Amino acid sequence: MLAVYGYYDGSAIRLLEQMPAKPNQRVIVTLMDEFVEPEQSAEKKSMRGALASYADPALAEKEQGAWERAMVEKYGNL
Repeated sequence: MLAVYGYYDGSAIRLLEQMPAKPNQRVIVTLMDEFVEPEQSAEKKSMRGALASYADPALAEKEQGAWERAMVEKYGNL
């Protein structure tokens, strides 16, 4: 027997770890008296701008044409 932790979010049981069950394998669900804070992953958030705090405006100019310069360095001017 194997125990897998999870929680009930009001509409479905959400597992907190992988469950190595096969299709049509029987399971036993045990409800505990403990409560957990629901994860924010239930809401889909946009990743747009997530890395903006790491951007370096001084390097933006160097990024322009970086691929072309790398190809000239690697293969020469064809």
